[in-house]
Amino acid sequence: MKNITLLGGTGSIGEQTVEVIEQLPDYRLFAFAFGKRVDKALELVERLKPEWIIAGDRKAKQEIEKKISFQAKISYGMEALCEVAAHEQTDMVVNALLGSIGLKPTLDAIRARKQIAFANKETLVTAGHIVMEEAKKYGVDLLPVDSEHAAIHQCLRGEKQDQLNRLIITASGGSFRDYSRDELIGVKKEDALKHPNWDMGAKITIDSATMMNKGLEVIEAHWLFQVPYQKIDVLMHKESVIHSMVEFNDLSVMAQLGTPDMRIPIQYALTYPNREKFALSEGLDLLKFQKLHFNELSFERFPCLRMAYEAGKTGGSAPTVLNAANEVAVQLFLDDKITFLDIEQLIEDELQKHQVIEQPDLETILAVDQDTRKRILSVYS
Repeated sequence: MKNITLLGGTGSIGEQTVEVIEQLPDYRLFAFAFGKRVDKALELVERLKPEWIIAGDRKAKQEIEKKISFQAKISYGMEALCEVAAHEQTDMVVNALLGSIGLKPTLDAIRARKQIAFANKETLVTAGHIVMEEAKKYGVDLLPVDSEHAAIHQCLRGEKQDQLNRLIITASGGSFRDYSRDELIGVKKEDALKHPNWDMGAKITIDSATMMNKGLEVIEAHWLFQVPYQKIDVLMHKESVIHSMVEFNDLSVMAQLGTPDMRIPIQYALTYPNREKFALSEGLDLLKFQKLHFNELSFERFPCLRMAYEAGKTGGSAPTVLNAANEVAVQLFLDDKITFLDIEQLIEDELQKHQVIEQPDLETILAVDQDTRKRILSVYS
């Protein structure tokens, strides 16, 4: 029996992870961590009855204690997150936390030599040099859950890293993929949240619309696969059938295809290196598509993608600022405090103000992250 600790359990990835675990007889949910969505957490834990539940704060802890129907240890806060990530009964940590809050638990899990299924791209964006150095030191593989990185991981299985020529990451284009820049003026939150292909949480859906999500994935791919930015390309692929591709030195290209169902890469990470039968949906029927389309993603049309490449190449503390500013800006948009186009302008302003710190340590990264957030919020509070 493999004990799974799920961090970020009430998000889209977390909820789908629960569905996958329910279908795997040799897997058990040992611990479940969530933020403040008590009702959603209650619904999920009642299905799998983990031994340990970690809430985001004291209030959420007290609420779930009153409502739960079974015996479980219930804690709250960052200290508990880090403790359960490194706990001796944890075999694998599924990190589905949203944002840079996932950094500390990830590092503690690595140092405890846990298997890690990784859906928290912001951790690698914020502190990729530290995370990958620790992973190498402790001999831990980060198994990607994002469909694009899971695709690359599968294409590289059995291949030699030094024979890789480039990575080709595909993008659906998000909710406004067919809009011009002028047509983005005044777009509504409700329209931004209507993703054409994927069922995802609000933050990731907005990131897809700005193309920041793809920019973060480029930085994540740089760290996960140790590939320079000039060898990572992004293409718009509206059908979301090819999840990513790898080109090798002989110009052969390997692609991973599948239906746009996040439960498939989740199961891939949980069961790696095996492939268990997937019983939650039907397989890919190429006859339904007939044609697959690819388009260039322009930096002029999608400035957030440009900024992500630039911040990644700059390195140091620049990606930390990029991520923190984006997280705050997206939330401000969701709270109806700024417009859609204000998101990219706010991020650009923060990057231009920032004096880059080369090779920041963990304490510096956390300080830059918090300072960026506070500076922005002081304007909009």
